[in-house]
Parts: sequence; C-alpha cells; structure tokens
Amino acid sequence: MSRRFRTATATAVAVICAVTGVAGADGGRAKGDVRVFARIPSPGYPALSLVTPHGKVFVGTFTGASGDTTGPSKIFAFSSTGKRLRTYDIKGQTSGAAHAVQVAERDRRGRLYVLDQNPARVLRLNPRTGRQHTYATFRDVPTCATANKPDACSNSGSDNPPEPDYAAWLRDGSLVVTDYAQQLLWRVPPGGGRAHVWMNDLQLNGEQFGPAGIVMRPNHRSLLMTLSASAPTTGGGVGTDTTTGKLYRIRVDAGGHAVRLRQLWASGSGEAPDGFALSRHGHVYVALSGPSGNGVAEVAKNALGDWREVWRTSSDTGTDVSWDTPTSAQFLGRRLLVTNQSYFAGDSSNWAVLDVAVKERAAPHFVPRHAGRRP
Repeated sequence: MSRRFRTATATAVAVICAVTGVAGADGGRAKGDVRVFARIPSPGYPALSLVTPHGKVFVGTFTGASGDTTGPSKIFAFSSTGKRLRTYDIKGQTSGAAHAVQVAERDRRGRLYVLDQNPARVLRLNPRTGRQHTYATFRDVPTCATANKPDACSNSGSDNPPEPDYAAWLRDGSLVVTDYAQQLLWRVPPGGGRAHVWMNDLQLNGEQFGPAGIVMRPNHRSLLMTLSASAPTTGGGVGTDTTTGKLYRIRVDAGGHAVRLRQLWASGSGEAPDGFALSRHGHVYVALSGPSGNGVAEVAKNALGDWREVWRTSSDTGTDVSWDTPTSAQFLGRRLLVTNQSYFAGDSSNWAVLDVAVKERAAPHFVPRHAGRRP
C-alpha cells in the first residue's frame, strides 16, 4: 500500500468517524436513549445547533422569558464528542437590547449564517478566522390591515418587530428565513442584501408563535416548515384551535416562488412544534417546545398518505438534565442533538444539548454550490 493511499484512506476514515462514527456511533443504544452531549454556559438559552459535514457542532445563545441577555451573544463550537473547541462573541449588536442568535445555515466554504434579532439581520461568520459581517437585513413591516402593499405586510394582529428564526437555501442561492413574530417568510437574495417578503399567507398567523423551523426536502422542489401555534382563522374565516401547531409543505417553482402551502400534520394542544430534522426515510423529528410537548416527536407519512406521530421521547431523560423547552433537533450520525433552552424557567442546569439515539440518519442537507455568492 502506497503512502498516498494510506494517507487518503486514513483521511476518509477520519471524516466518516467524525460524522457517524467511532465517536458518534450509537453503540447499540436503544431508540430514545438520552445522554448529555454538551452543557451551554452563560449567557445560555441554546435554541439551535448546526452540524457540519465533518461533525463539528455550532450552538448559539438565545434569550428567555427572564434573565439578562443584554451582553453579547455567543456561539460555541464543539467537536463530534461534545468537547468545546472555541467561543465566538457576536459583534455589532444593539446596545441594551435582549440579544439572541441562531446558527441557521452554512455554505460550501464552511461559513456560518447566523440569525440575529437586535439588530434583525443575517450575520456571516467565518469560523476559521472569526471574521463577521452583516450579510442581510430585515425590516419591521406594517400589519396587512393597515398596509397599502398586501404582499409586503404581516398578517399578525399587532405590529411586531422582526424575529428571524430559521433558514433554508433555495436552488438559486437565495435564503428563505422564517419570521416568528411577524408571521411571514423572508427571501434574502443570492449574495445577501435587503430581505423581501416571500410569503405572508393567513395560515402563518400564530400571533405570538409563528413560523419556526424550515428545511429543504431532498427533491429541492418543496420545503417543510413548522408553525408553533395556529391562526385564529383560516383563509376562509373558519375558526381553528389556536393552541395547536402545524407542519406544512411549501411547493417552490423553478423560479424560486412559493406556489402552494399545504398542512401535513397538527400537533397536540400547547405542544408548540419548533425546529426539526428530516431523516433519510422522510420522517420528521420535531422538537416540541411547549409545556404539553417538552420532548421530541417523530412524524411520518403512513400507507394512506396521512402524516401521523409514530414515536415520542420519554418524559424522563434519564440524565441530570430535564426536558426544558427543547427547541431544535439536528442529526449527528444515528443520533439527534436536541437543544434544551429552558426559555421560561431560565434554569442554567438545563442549558444543554442532549444526544438522543434514533437509529437512523439524516436526509441530505441541501447547500447549493453558489450559496452565499452574488450571481
């Protein structure tokens, strides 16, 4: 065996082990077995983790119902075994405001796309150099009841500020971003810049609990998106149970336009579906952040084409960390990394990323070749 072949083989094995692997294998764990992957220090409130192809994990700090998060947000980098590697302090945040960031996407050069709330923007971070700059901005749009432009307004009952939450790439390199407070979806043009309203359907109005997680499906022709609560009325004016969340499919045409919104599944009352991960088998593992959920549910399509819950985590983690507002799920090998935010309680002992064995792997994550570049 040549030295070149040995080196190439060793490199390939190292990559496989990082993503799935010797460090990340489930080791025969039963489905639903929970372990603590990493604890998140102050300012805490972790809301979303992002896993890279080489198994590195990035976790941003968010905010909660109480507690001081007016200092700079932080992003922590972890190895595939949960060892903290580096800390990044976020620059340019609004002085005196409550600060919250989510590491929502990456490009093929390894740069991270971070959603910031104050100011409302996308920040691009180079994790190798630490360099940061504003990639895109969002604005406060008027409510549709008072707006002159029905395609650039919010269907919420009150005039809420923007709250960028999750993101996914479209085929043309533009970025779709959910706005949790303004009840709409943004589109950031390829290469960045000012975001424009991409969708503001009446069904997205969860009032204070709007569009949350969003993932591009492997066919690249549709997105899946969660809504944490339901609109007080549908487009036809028929009342709904506003305490239930939803999983929607959004059809996207060749030009990158949203052409159809279809409900696939409804959660139980007060479960507040948030971030989620899509498996190779098309199953959706969704974090239920509401008090009636407080865990992870697996949702799948049955033989009749109906979406149903097929599995759920136990209420007891079996660790010294309790389920406490879990907000996102990301695959690392055959496990899920679930962020535990403790949004309401602010319990720092529960600020953690939990490792849940699920016995299957992620669907391919879509990152277009020209993501982050101007056309």
